[in-house]
Amino acid sequence: MVLLNLLTLGLWSKLGRLTHYAFDAVLISAFLAGMKRSTGLTFKKDSVVGENKEMGKWVEKYLGVGEWVMDQSVAIASSSGWFERSR
Repeated sequence: MVLLNLLTLGLWSKLGRLTHYAFDAVLISAFLAGMKRSTGLTFKKDSVVGENKEMGKWVEKYLGVGEWVMDQSVAIASSSGWFERSR
């Protein structure tokens, strides 16, 4: 592992850190999507973005990733035998 780190000039550890941050960002986005679905509360992006339209598009895409992760998680959980609907 040390040789790999030397050969890649330390990029191997930075890739791991970047992957960790990306995974955390997706978890937060999925949490916000779950909160929206279960309570109806939505994230007011206008208070964070302001009048910046480009940043608003990025926030929409970020929250869309959380929605997609929630959809996929529900589909996988409902097709497995480990979960059942109680409603």
